[in-house]
Amino acid sequence: MQLTGAAALVTGAGRRLGRAIAVGLARAGCDVAVHYRGSRAGAEETAAAIGEIGRRAVLVPADLSDPGAAQRIAGEAAASLGRLDVVICSAAVMERQSVAEVTAASWNRTMDLNLRGAFFTAQGAIPWLRRARGKIVFLADVAAFEPWRHYLPHCVSKAGVVMLTKVLATALAPEVAVNAVAPGPVLVPDEWDREARDRLARTTPLERLGHPDDVVAAVQFLLADTDYVTGTVITVDGGRSIR
Repeated sequence: MQLTGAAALVTGAGRRLGRAIAVGLARAGCDVAVHYRGSRAGAEETAAAIGEIGRRAVLVPADLSDPGAAQRIAGEAAASLGRLDVVICSAAVMERQSVAEVTAASWNRTMDLNLRGAFFTAQGAIPWLRRARGKIVFLADVAAFEPWRHYLPHCVSKAGVVMLTKVLATALAPEVAVNAVAPGPVLVPDEWDREARDRLARTTPLERLGHPDDVVAAVQFLLADTDYVTGTVITVDGGRSIR
C-alpha cells in the first residue's frame, strides 16, 4: 500500500499509542481522522502535530462502546477526508481488578470498548476499505496470550481481538487485509514507579522497555511494507512472551 495521500482512521488517537500511531501515519504521508471520546484536548494536540507535519487531520468524537456510534465513524472519516484506506483500532480500557472485584459493569466496560467497539468500527468501514483495497490493524496486547490475574476482562477482550483479526481476515479477503499488533512493555501504566519499571525491563529478554515507535514501525510494516500478510498478529514485546 502507498501511504502518501492515503486516508486513515485511528481510534483512541488522543493519547498514548493511538496518538503515536496517528502521528506516525501522518509522517508516512497519510491524512488522519483522529477519533477520541473524552480526551478532546489530547485529540486536538494530536491533530496539531499532524498539521505541523503538513498533513490534514479531522476530529471524530464518538463513544465506541455504543455500537451505532462505532459503526458511524468510518463514514464520518471518509466524508471528511474524501476516502478511507486504513483503519487502526487502538481505543481500549485496561482496569486492574482481582477476580473477586470484577463486576458486570466493569466486565462490560472492557468488553464493550476493547472488543465490541473494535468490531463495529471495522464493520462500518468495510464498504470504503473494499473500494480502496485497504487495510485494518487492530491493537491487541500480549495479555491476549498471558493470564494476568489482575486483568481478567482485559486479557479475555484482547484474546477476542486476536480471533476477531483472524475471522475478519478470512471474511474480507482478498479485498481487505486484516492484521493486529500485540504490544508488550511499551507504555506501562502512568502510576508505575521507577522500581516497577526497572523490574519489568530486567525481566524482559531484550532488557529494556519498548518505545511507541516500536509499535508504529510494526503497524507501518503491515500497511506499507507488505501486501501479502493477513490474519497475522505481530508481537512487539522485547521477547517477554518467550521468556
